[in-house]
Amino acid sequence: MNLSEIAHFSLGQKTTYPKSYDPDVLVAIPRSFNREKLELNRELPFTGYDFWNCYELSFLNRNGLPVAALCSFQIPCTSDNLIESKSLKLYLNSFNFTKIESFDKLIGTLREDLSSKLSVSRDDLKIDVYDLSDSHKNIKSFFINSSEQKHVDYVNLEHENHAINIDSFDYNPDYLVLDEQKEFVREKLCSHLLKSNCLVTQQPDWGSVYIHYEGEKINHSELLRYIVSFRNHNEFHEMCVERIFTDLMRKCRPEKLTVFARYTRRGGIDINPFRSNFESLPDVGRTIRQ
Repeated sequence: MNLSEIAHFSLGQKTTYPKSYDPDVLVAIPRSFNREKLELNRELPFTGYDFWNCYELSFLNRNGLPVAALCSFQIPCTSDNLIESKSLKLYLNSFNFTKIESFDKLIGTLREDLSSKLSVSRDDLKIDVYDLSDSHKNIKSFFINSSEQKHVDYVNLEHENHAINIDSFDYNPDYLVLDEQKEFVREKLCSHLLKSNCLVTQQPDWGSVYIHYEGEKINHSELLRYIVSFRNHNEFHEMCVERIFTDLMRKCRPEKLTVFARYTRRGGIDINPFRSNFESLPDVGRTIRQ
């Protein structure tokens, strides 16, 4: 698959929202599309998930009364495909005038459709749906890890390097270098300056990136310069995170590495890719931007 083929998807076209349930609007994009460029094979150097939070889900109950809900997906990075986000928005909106007997029925439908498109086992796809009108269900669980305390351990790169001079905004992995002191460290670093563009439409994607590593100390100011260099870069969220992980491993060779990005909401969906070679789940909560 190449860029011209992706451009034919609904992603770059005038949108007509479906009036009834339509799983055919879902668009699957092979992860190999970008991994081949990164020289990643089937034996990936990381594990991880893509965490999707969807804020615009509604359907009709058996009496025709609309139900407002939230949903979240946890998609393993080992799935053959990813789902193009605009197509997911169209798919979720196709439930707007569809009668669904129960939340269990809805979850079963979501699991069947998405696992098929992602080419992943139904059991490996975690889906949660939350009824906004159900006072007996703890809706706060949708916002789990929202505590600001979990962000405290991360050193903010732009705060630390507020006087840095930037004269280029073109992606450049060569900015990544080790610190001259060659000190072995365990560090948690973050930046809220991650900004890239959609691969097809070039619409801006804004995010916060969290890097947790062990190894020779990475030069902080040059790491920040590298993150800022994504400002004109065109890739999907998942691709950017895998690129950052791969660049750090190749340029700085840490013994342990986690890269996690929390992107802001677009089209009622936020996407949060997590890749690590030593951690199973992220330790960073939802940001105020989400």
